[in-house]
Amino acid sequence: MISYDPKDWFGFIFRIHQSETFRQLIPLMIAVAVYAGLIAYVEIHTSFSGEIREITKGVSNIYSILGFTLSLLLVFRTNSAYERWWDGRKLWGELTNVSRSFAIHMHAILKPEDTFARKSISRMIATFAYCLQAHLKGERIDSDYFEDQLKGTFFEDQVDMLTNAVHQPIEIQKALVAYVQVLFESGVLNTQEIYHFKSELFKLMDVCGGCERIKNTPIPFSYSVFLKKFIFFYVMLFPVIYCMQMSYFIIPVTAFILYVLASIELIAEEIEDPFNGDANDIPAYEIAQNIARNVRNILG
Repeated sequence: MISYDPKDWFGFIFRIHQSETFRQLIPLMIAVAVYAGLIAYVEIHTSFSGEIREITKGVSNIYSILGFTLSLLLVFRTNSAYERWWDGRKLWGELTNVSRSFAIHMHAILKPEDTFARKSISRMIATFAYCLQAHLKGERIDSDYFEDQLKGTFFEDQVDMLTNAVHQPIEIQKALVAYVQVLFESGVLNTQEIYHFKSELFKLMDVCGGCERIKNTPIPFSYSVFLKKFIFFYVMLFPVIYCMQMSYFIIPVTAFILYVLASIELIAEEIEDPFNGDANDIPAYEIAQNIARNVRNILG
């Protein structure tokens, strides 16, 4: 995720970063500018200019209504995409809170000298966060990470199982629940405490399921295709309708309209899937690092 100063207006205006939509749209803007220039040349230098002028005056009123309709669709598109991004951010905030809360409760119950249990729990909670962010990007955590993190813990013998698991976050939660059961059977936890701790661990899977819901449920295909077609025909018709009023100034104006409308759609496409690790996505890896650091500090 890009860190920036929201008060730095001039920095925003004159800086073009790697993920800027302007970079992606340059070829298309050039093509549209050439198209607008051809339309302008034909309309200005033909004997049909007078007739075209009268026709476009009548059509321009209808065209303005289409512009209003397009703006409403783009507002809905942007809001729905940002809602998905914000929903994902809230889920990762919930994961942070649940991890801290579980660690604090364990810290209060486990004896200070029980470093084995403290290390086992802190390493496994951190591993869950790392595995979840990788899982949402379609990646997997390799055995080297598990061997490094789980060495000298209760889960040391489960490295191969966790590495080869189809769904690594599920296997990690299963291992954590099993370890809490071991603590209960050894007398460290009582019946009320184990019920409480297991309910907290189940919240980890609630977060995982919520993130997968966002990841696996894109914007409906028909809506996305229709909006792209609407933008395309709107931009293509603009020089035809307004060329006689703007002459060759229609070229930069058409390119700018394409930049504005297409940029909104591109931004919505990027933030509607907030777990891919793109510049504007949720900083899941950094949040996982923060969870690992917090849990390690809490449990000593």
